[in-house]
Amino acid sequence: MSRLATEFQRLYDAGPEGSLRALVLDVGRPSDWELLGAVWRGVQLDLSLPAPGTAIAGENSYQLWFSLQQGCSPDEARAFFDGLKLRYLSGVAAPRIRCLTEAPAVPAEVKEGQWSAFVAPDLAPVFVEATWLDIPPGVEGQADLLKSLKSITPQAWQTAMEQLAPPAVQDLAPTPAPSSSDVAPAVATYSPATGFSDPRAFLLQVMNDATVPMALRIEAAKALLPLA
Repeated sequence: MSRLATEFQRLYDAGPEGSLRALVLDVGRPSDWELLGAVWRGVQLDLSLPAPGTAIAGENSYQLWFSLQQGCSPDEARAFFDGLKLRYLSGVAAPRIRCLTEAPAVPAEVKEGQWSAFVAPDLAPVFVEATWLDIPPGVEGQADLLKSLKSITPQAWQTAMEQLAPPAVQDLAPTPAPSSSDVAPAVATYSPATGFSDPRAFLLQVMNDATVPMALRIEAAKALLPLA
């Protein structure tokens, strides 16, 4: 087995029971290393993850290759990608982003005369106009690039997943309105003066009392009409 195959197997071969160890974030169409380079830096500075591998993938795209020490489930992989997109790529159109859970062959001739390859991050900007090599890359050089990479430990993976998780959604359900049986009956707060001997004076008092419900004041006014 070649050194390149050995390093590739160490980093990206499937884990126990088919768990996923290679998570590849492909962003391009058009290629933009400044955009993906920000993700490469962010996962190290913000999430304390080891540096992912970087590759020129042809088809006008760059790739970040994440290696997991113990692997993860498809649901965890999806949550990881969703977290990265939300945190670093929220303004990027969906068709420009591909999330791969099976490691594609690299290096490989993706089109006639266009080879994908792993590249050093500081050289990635050189390929922004053409994200491929015209000839197959050297096998030993590719092996050296992979040799420097480390897999994400289970503890680092768990910490990163917690940081990438969306904010907890608070219970925003509206408070149900109280039923009619729970509502205390309204209590009249007005107390018209008593002891009137003149009905007209009493009705005038009710009609002009602002504390009396309007319906009663109207009735008092109607009753006054025959007395006017």
